[in-house]
Amino acid sequence: MDSKQVIQQLNAPEKQARLNALRAVKGMIDAGEIETAPVSVYTNNHVHTTYSFSPYSPSKTLYMAKKAGLSTVGILDHDSMSGAKEFIEAGEIMEMPITIGFEMRVSYLNTPLEGRRINNPDQISSAYIAAHGVPHSKIDEANAFLENVRQARNQRNRRMIDKLNVIAAKAGISIDYNADVLPISQAASGGGVTERHLLFAFTHKLIDKFGKGQPLLDALTGTFGLTLAQKQKEMMLDDAYEYYDYDVLNVLKGGFVSEIYIDANEDEMVPVKQAVDFIKRIGAIPSYCYLGDVGASPTGDKKEQKFEDDYLEEVLDLNRDIGFAAIAFMPSRNTAEQLLHLMPMLEERGFFQISGEDINQPRQSFICKQLTDEKYIHLIDTTWALIGHEMEASADITRGMFYGGIAADQRELEDKIDRYMAIAKGGQAT
Repeated sequence: MDSKQVIQQLNAPEKQARLNALRAVKGMIDAGEIETAPVSVYTNNHVHTTYSFSPYSPSKTLYMAKKAGLSTVGILDHDSMSGAKEFIEAGEIMEMPITIGFEMRVSYLNTPLEGRRINNPDQISSAYIAAHGVPHSKIDEANAFLENVRQARNQRNRRMIDKLNVIAAKAGISIDYNADVLPISQAASGGGVTERHLLFAFTHKLIDKFGKGQPLLDALTGTFGLTLAQKQKEMMLDDAYEYYDYDVLNVLKGGFVSEIYIDANEDEMVPVKQAVDFIKRIGAIPSYCYLGDVGASPTGDKKEQKFEDDYLEEVLDLNRDIGFAAIAFMPSRNTAEQLLHLMPMLEERGFFQISGEDINQPRQSFICKQLTDEKYIHLIDTTWALIGHEMEASADITRGMFYGGIAADQRELEDKIDRYMAIAKGGQAT
């Protein structure tokens, strides 16, 4: 096979085929047959794989990171750690440091934030959180914890498909959850199924019926009454783009999620304190995902909306009381003003700062160029500290960065960062 065919096999249906393809890719890179960017200082701790929603399997994620010149990469799938073991092996093949974790939505009911929109665009009293640096010995335990969430979410997904089919019927289209949605996910292998999967199935039905380009654009604006920005119209007309269906998905996500969304119930939405306590118990780092008020969405899949900025101090104080050790944020998605307001508050409270770029679609770059800005360059050090934490906690969870409790202040936190960064740069656990 030539290099293009081998790279395509990185998304093969079977895990072993993907890993074998990655070994072949690594050989071609070493032989100069596949070109990659020189290794840089850039990092990314928040890449989604096909085990939640993404164009990239765990193996292909490592290739994309290597191709972009990342020095390290981490995955963070929704409601699943089923791709973590493949990702660890893929990191070994590519000789790249990695981190693993998971992302989930939790409930803030029965807290002072009940009734508010926190960082979840779709549901009040709910927020996205992450478990970063999951010890490798705890992957199965974490995945068992998330299995109940996945099962409850699948039940809700089926009810949302009923609502989506009311919309799809305007064009004589019908979507079947078993036949159209599950096959484009990794549900059979323990992956999560998200709203994006539902709309991706709809995307493919629309393309099959109307084709690409002007006919589909006419259907979106006419049959379905969507209002598209000029950039979105241009994307709908770019029918030669390899990942055209992902552009259509972004339009559908912005237009229809609010119409089909059904609130998650208590079976799926774990209380925030319960989730944080579990994450701490397995030796991982519980992290709140800061979103901030959204103006223009860089990826075109989020509308303008207010989130936690107006009561940010209250959010941070509550999260510290709950037991969060870290706040994760994305310099490419927020304004400098937002982050210059946020970061001093994190330092004041001794929060570990984690950066990640939430990669789940092909137009996104694996590189966050803001990381070399003087304002954010400390996030490179915290990434290496996160790697050091995962190495130590994988050997013995009591050696994790926050196993004995969250940092008392910024000075203690800086000492921890220096220590765990040195472990990571040294290449082995102590």
